[in-house]
Amino acid sequence: MVKQITRIKEDISCVFDRDPAAQTVFEVITAYPGFHAVLIHRLSHFLWRIGLRWLARFISHIARWLTGIEIHPGASIGRRFFIDHGMGVVIGETAIIGDDCTLYHGVTLGGTTWNKGKRHPTLHDGVVIGAGAKVLGPIEIGEGARVGSNSVVLKPVPAGATVVGIPGHIIDATAKKAAAKREAIATKMGFDAYGATSDMPDPVAYAINHMLDHIHLMDKQLETMKQVLNEAGIQCPEQSIPELDGCEIEDSYSKDQGNGI
Repeated sequence: MVKQITRIKEDISCVFDRDPAAQTVFEVITAYPGFHAVLIHRLSHFLWRIGLRWLARFISHIARWLTGIEIHPGASIGRRFFIDHGMGVVIGETAIIGDDCTLYHGVTLGGTTWNKGKRHPTLHDGVVIGAGAKVLGPIEIGEGARVGSNSVVLKPVPAGATVVGIPGHIIDATAKKAAAKREAIATKMGFDAYGATSDMPDPVAYAINHMLDHIHLMDKQLETMKQVLNEAGIQCPEQSIPELDGCEIEDSYSKDQGNGI
């Protein structure tokens, strides 16, 4: 009994750590569907393990009706698990969730097969999955990994990685630099770079990204031509060009583009 009370206190405390809107313990207990869903799941999971499976399913069905969150009683959930907002969250039967994980609304931890056995994801400690993301199949999401909103993840994710897009792909340091340069050029042109992120499966955004890359390479080539002409004794008139402050990027950027990054 003491263990259960300790876990409930931890579930309440983690809400304050991850939701700045939380005001009081009474508010969390009475008005947080994510907390209610986890609390009821702990009961239904216990009943599932001791063989009272119809009762466990019925209780989880009631929890779904009350909270909008569907957690199969067979799912294994660790400590300090937090579901923010919660509406539309679905967690499958063989899903395993470690400690200190966070899910936002619309997240699905689903399967990709009708076969029995392990068919849902395993989330290691400290994983955060953004709103609307789908993590499908018996894959592992490494400790401390992040899954971006509306992503669809079908392959394992290493610890500490960030995954975005459809299908999900891992963001590395080079891709972040390229994205920063694109955003800076787009801002300079007066274009809303928010609509041209590399994470969007949009052919228009894809084309704009390549246009921005092309502009960057043209700028470099013009600078090289100007330097050659000056060395040949042909002076080019100096013109002031606004700098892209804070977005310098080394020569490896153009090489990365040539490799399709």
